[in-house]
Amino acid sequence: MDATYWGWTFGVVVFKDFRTKKILWHKYIRKKETLSDYLEGVDWLREHGFTIEGIVCDGLRGMFALFSSYPVQMCQFHQVSIVRRYLTKQPELEASKELLQLVKMMSHTERESFVGQFLSWEMKWSDFLKERSVEKKTGKKSYTHKRLRSAYLSLKRNMKYLWTFYDFVELCIPNTNNALEGVFTDLKTKLRNHNGLAKIRRKVFIDEYFKSSFK
Repeated sequence: MDATYWGWTFGVVVFKDFRTKKILWHKYIRKKETLSDYLEGVDWLREHGFTIEGIVCDGLRGMFALFSSYPVQMCQFHQVSIVRRYLTKQPELEASKELLQLVKMMSHTERESFVGQFLSWEMKWSDFLKERSVEKKTGKKSYTHKRLRSAYLSLKRNMKYLWTFYDFVELCIPNTNNALEGVFTDLKTKLRNHNGLAKIRRKVFIDEYFKSSFK
């Protein structure tokens, strides 16, 4: 499950079944998606007789706790994007370069190897991550490498959920939301051929796209 947007005031939350490839549920939203949007979708599925064996999501804060009764997989692609957003594609700090290189390997290695390398990185740069500087305006101390710390803490916080698919091999849970991202890319490409559609007509187009493309 994931959301995609057109501008700041129009988006759609989508649930897709990994096995049948069908779009099961979608909801239009005006602003950024919330936990209640995803809970609404899960409740709808349960009310309509679906058995939810696992969830793949983008790691929206609170998501793991909300759906703790299910195996929840944090999309590895989204985690890489989060780290890259903090560090940029071409970081200058050596610690940042190493962390970015490590996270890029995530989908190409097994859990034990990745976690081991992450712990080694953490130990190597532990003191560096704790460095503080005094802000000239306020005189207060704050962490010197804030963006690096944010990238590191995001990865550390989500680590448990980045490998759920590893613990539930029998369920064949995908480790990314790439299949759904592909749907979003195709949908947006088709919509670009109909520029200028009013919002109500855009919704009709999207509804029909989901119905006809994923029967």
